Amino acid sequence: MQIIIRILGVVILVWGVFSLPAQELHINGYVRNYTGVLLNGNNEYAIIQNTLDLKFEQSKDVVAFKLNPFIYQYPDQDMTFHLREAYVDLYFPSLDLRIGKQQIIWGKADGVFITDIVSPKDLSEFLLRDFDEIRMGVTGIKANYYSGNSTLEMVWLPMFTPTIYPQNNSIWAFRPRLPLPAVPVTIDHSREAVAPTLGNSELFVRYSLMTSLADVELMAASTWDDDPTPHVVRQIDPDSHQVLGVTVFPEHHRLTMAGGSFSTTVGPAVLRGEGGYYRGKHFVSTDPHAFEGVVQKNYVHYLVGIDYSLWGWKFSGQFIQQIILDYTDDLIWDEHDNMMTFLARGDYLNETLHLEFFAYMGLNHQDALLRPKITYDIADGVSILLGANLFTGSEGLFGQFDQNDMAYFKLKYSF
Repeated sequence: MQIIIRILGVVILVWGVFSLPAQELHINGYVRNYTGVLLNGNNEYAIIQNTLDLKFEQSKDVVAFKLNPFIYQYPDQDMTFHLREAYVDLYFPSLDLRIGKQQIIWGKADGVFITDIVSPKDLSEFLLRDFDEIRMGVTGIKANYYSGNSTLEMVWLPMFTPTIYPQNNSIWAFRPRLPLPAVPVTIDHSREAVAPTLGNSELFVRYSLMTSLADVELMAASTWDDDPTPHVVRQIDPDSHQVLGVTVFPEHHRLTMAGGSFSTTVGPAVLRGEGGYYRGKHFVSTDPHAFEGVVQKNYVHYLVGIDYSLWGWKFSGQFIQQIILDYTDDLIWDEHDNMMTFLARGDYLNETLHLEFFAYMGLNHQDALLRPKITYDIADGVSILLGANLFTGSEGLFGQFDQNDMAYFKLKYSF
């Protein structure tokens, strides 16, 4: 019933939008079928999804708005309806304001999140969705002040929005890394919510400068960790001192971040870099003296990347590293977490045939995610995509999904 009410609300809103002067209204979107089959076992379906994504945009004088509703429909589930963006823009001589639900993208990285932390992630399907679908919209106010070749951007989010994780019965559910005894375990989410108060709001600031030598960004944030830390409380028998059970309390913690990014041209190549220093991250520890099995550390997350074009192909490579400062051996995470990415993309047949290969490679556990795909534009606005997601290794971020190799098909009509 709620989904019907929501759809009716959008229909009424769209009807109101259509009543605006036609020359001021821009409508686009797409309809897509996405079908994936697992390559292991009985070749079960990994996903069967139908998508409707609509964008309504209108501008007049110093005001504009954008509305982006979308629907996911699965044969075995209730239809899900969401608003990715719904905001109003106000334009002034040197200042722009954007108020409402919006996606905000920061940084220079491809396929990874380092300083791109304003919009939280929807990981319901791990990292397999398009990134404009992984990034969620957040409700807030963004102000851009322009001066010459520089821009000062400030974002205020009155309410915290966490990462969305896969359901426990999903094939993309993350493998737990908690060092727990062989006793009953209870998950208690009572401490997971962040109260919607002014003191719990988030603030982000970015300064951007474009010069003939390089594009440079500096940013800082007072935010919440989008990923909850599991606190472990043990129930101890007072006589035998044995552990009778364990309760895990996922909990979000406050973070402060300072970082920056740059891109510059070096001969025929583009060199990119991005890094962030995070203060106040909570990590799971095996130290028996750690309160609820958690300790607080600071860490650094950075990447260097290079883009190069050769023989009509675009090649890109990145090295990404996370370093936990003041490291101790009781942490369940590695002191240095190393990863690389590689991208190759080429266009043929008057740019109607697109070949692409993207790979994540975890260096600590020798695991990887390989993503080849071929896209063919059948006609104006109509494309067909054939691809695969291939996991290697037995441990690590990608190795945990080694049984989830899949081939998929997408038919998309854009208008």
